Amino acid sequence: MPNDLLTYRIAIASLRGLTPALAGSILARIGSEQEFFVLTPEQLSAALGFRNRLFDRQVRDKALSEAVAETNFVSRANIRAIYFTDPDYPARLLECDDAPLMLYALGSCDLNQARFVSIVGTRHATPYGTAFVDDLVSGLASRCADPVVIVSGLAYGIDIAAHRAALDAGLPTIGVLAHGLNTIYPASHRDIAARMARSGGMLLTDYRSSDSIHRGNFLARNRIVAGLSDCTVVAESDTHGGALVTARLASAYSRDVFALPGRTSDRYSRGCNGLIASCMASLITSADDLIESMRWPVKPAEGHQPELFDSVPELTPEEQAVIDTITRRGDATLSELTASVNIPTPRLMGMLIDMEFRSLILAIPGGRYQLK
Repeated sequence: MPNDLLTYRIAIASLRGLTPALAGSILARIGSEQEFFVLTPEQLSAALGFRNRLFDRQVRDKALSEAVAETNFVSRANIRAIYFTDPDYPARLLECDDAPLMLYALGSCDLNQARFVSIVGTRHATPYGTAFVDDLVSGLASRCADPVVIVSGLAYGIDIAAHRAALDAGLPTIGVLAHGLNTIYPASHRDIAARMARSGGMLLTDYRSSDSIHRGNFLARNRIVAGLSDCTVVAESDTHGGALVTARLASAYSRDVFALPGRTSDRYSRGCNGLIASCMASLITSADDLIESMRWPVKPAEGHQPELFDSVPELTPEEQAVIDTITRRGDATLSELTASVNIPTPRLMGMLIDMEFRSLILAIPGGRYQLK
C-alpha cells in the first residue's frame, strides 16, 4: 500500500460517479481516503450501510495502482493537484453537484479571485464573433474595477479568440481541457497554452494523464467551464453545439448567461438568438452590458476623481459624502448610500433626485447610482 495521501486522493477521485457530497459522506464515516482502500468490501458495506461495485477489491486495487503512476507524473511535471477539500479548490465549482473531486492544474491563477467570465462559442467563428470577443475582453480589462479571469476551452474558433484577447489585454485566462496535462489538443494551440500558463493563467482539467481522449470528454468538461465562472457569454453558436450545452449548464447552476445577438439569416447566430428568445440568456453587445447586469464596480472615469468635486462650492458635506462613496465603489444602491452617508433615507432620496437634476449622478438599472 502506498503511503502518500495524494495517491489515495487521486485514486478515490478517479472512481467516476463519486460526487463531493457522496465522497464527503463516505469519508466522514470511515475516516480517511486510505481507509477506503484498506477496508474489505464487507467492512465498507457495514460502515456505510449500502453495497456498491466501487467497494469491490478489484476496482479499488486498479484505481490505486493507476494513482501511483499518476502521482509520479504529477510530481515530475510540477502539476498542482487540487482536491475538493483543499482551500484553493474553486469555491464556485464546489457549489455544483457534479463537480470533480480532483483538478489538475498548470499555472499560478487563483481560482477564487473576484470575477470569472466564461466565453464560449462555435469552432467556426466569424469576424463578427471574434471582433465582439476582442471588444468584450478589452472592455472588461479597462472598465472593471476588480481583477477579471477569462475562462474557455482552448478549442478552435471563439475559445481560442477569447484566450488570445485575454493575453492581449493583460488578463489571466484559464483553458479547461478535455484530457490530461500530458498533451495539448489541438496541437496548434500549444504555444498559446504555454503563454497562458506563464502569464498568470492556467491549464485545468479533471482528467489524468492515463485517461484516453474521446468525444464525450469535451461535453463533460463544459460543466467545469460553466461552474468556474460567475457568468457565461456565448459569442456565436448554431442551434446545436457545445456552447449551448455550457449555457444550459451555467443556467442550471444559477449563473448568469449572456448571448451575442445576430441576424436571423446567420447560421452561427441562430443558437444565440434562441437563447435570448427563450429567456435563458440576456442580450449582450459590450462589456458595459455585462458589468451593469452583474453589478460589478467600475474603474472611476477620468475627470471624476474626488478632488475635482472638492472645489465645487455647490456641494454640501453630505453631497460630497455621496460623491465620495460612489467614486470609491464604482456605483451604489440607496441602502449602501444610507449606511455610508448616515442620514435618514427619505432625506437622502430627495437629495439624490436633486443631485441627478444637477447632472452630478446618474440613476442606472437595478436601483443603483453612478457618477455622470
